[in-house]
Amino acid sequence: MKISELRDKSVEELTGLLDEKQLDAFRLRMAKATGQLGSTHEVRANRRAIAQIKTLINAKQRGA
Repeated sequence: MKISELRDKSVEELTGLLDEKQLDAFRLRMAKATGQLGSTHEVRANRRAIAQIKTLINAKQRGA
């Protein structure tokens, strides 16, 4: 998801999306540990998305 799309969402929507991404991160870690993950770039992309969402939540809560 693009950062411009994320900026248009509310804090509640971003929090729900964050929970979803964190669950995906867990699934990706488990798949990687068991050798079932074919595309390892998804792990990095997921971590980056989580960081972007957390940054936007923090900025919106501070009123920036």
